[in-house]
Amino acid sequence: MSAAGSTIAPDRILHEMADLWVSLGKQGEGEAGVLRACSMTLVVAAEESDDAQAIGETLAALMPEHPSRAIVIRFRAGEQRELAARVFAQCWMPFGHRQQICCEQIEITASDASLPDLAAVVLPLKVPDLPVILWCRSPRLFQLSEFSRLAGIAQKVVLDSAAFGDAAAALGEMAGAVATGNLLADLSWTRLTRWRELIAQIFENRAHLANLPLVSDILISHRGPAIPVTAYYLAAWLMDGFAGIGVHPRVEFHSDGGEPVWRLSRVELRAPAKPDAIASISLAAGSCAEVRAGGLLSMALLPALNDYALMREELAIPGRDPAFERALASAAKVALS
Repeated sequence: MSAAGSTIAPDRILHEMADLWVSLGKQGEGEAGVLRACSMTLVVAAEESDDAQAIGETLAALMPEHPSRAIVIRFRAGEQRELAARVFAQCWMPFGHRQQICCEQIEITASDASLPDLAAVVLPLKVPDLPVILWCRSPRLFQLSEFSRLAGIAQKVVLDSAAFGDAAAALGEMAGAVATGNLLADLSWTRLTRWRELIAQIFENRAHLANLPLVSDILISHRGPAIPVTAYYLAAWLMDGFAGIGVHPRVEFHSDGGEPVWRLSRVELRAPAKPDAIASISLAAGSCAEVRAGGLLSMALLPALNDYALMREELAIPGRDPAFERALASAAKVALS
C-alpha cells in the first residue's frame, strides 16, 4: 500500500495501517491469532543511498525486545518537494509459541526540500502516549537547519558520531545541542560500555584501587590516523573519575593504524617510576581483550558491536543518560584543547 505526491496525508496512512491489521487478523483466523506489540515510535532518518536491507534487518532484530511503530524516512537530494509512503508489518513468532507478534512499519521517501514538511507528517503517525526516538543515521541531515523541526517531535535523538568527519567538530555540535536542552545519544559512547565495565572491574579489587592516586599518565591507543570520538569519550570519562579523587593525570593519544578507524586498541594507566602500567586493557585476537593489573593477566570478551547491538542497548535508556552528558561536555573540551 502506498501514497505518493508532493505531500502525504497522515490520515490516509493511518487508514492503510488499520486495513493492514484487518488483513493480518484474517490471516491468523483458525490459528493462535496475531498480537500487536508496541513500546515506542522509532523514527529512522537515513540517506537514500544507505543500505535499506541492513536497516530493515536491524529493525527486525530490535522488534522482539523493543517493539515499535517504525517510521523509516529515506532522503534524496532535490529541490522539488517529493514525498511517497508505504505501509507494511514486521512479524515474528517467539520460539515455542504459535501466535505471531507484529509491529507496523512505515517507509517514507522524501527529498531534502520536503524536510520542513515532515514533522507535520510524522507527528500524527506517532503512537499516542509512548516515547518517540529519532535515529539519525546521516551527519548531513543532522546538520541541515530544518532538521530541528523533525527532531522536535522526538524525546531523544540517537546519532553515531563515528560517521562525522571531524571528531572535535562533532563533539562541539552535540555538546552545544545538549546544552540548549536537547536529549541526545551517541552510539560512539555506547561502544565504550564494555571498555568502561572492564576498567571498573579492575578497581573492584581493593589492592588495585589503592593504586589509583598514583596514576600520572593515561595512554589511549586507537585505530586510524585521527583521534576518534571514542578516544575523547574514554579520556573524558577517566579524567572525570580521577578528578573525583583529586588526581589529574596527563592524557596521551597514540595511533596504531588499521581499521575500523573509530575503534580503540589499548588503554594504559601509568605511574612514575613504575616500568609496568598499573592497569591496561588491549585488544587481542578476535573479540578478546587482554586485561593486566597487579602483574596478573586475564582475558575478556570485547567484541565490535553492530548497529543492532548498539541500538538495543541505547533503546533501553529512553530518558537522560547523565554519565554520557558529563562525558560529552568534557570530551568536547578535551578535543578543542
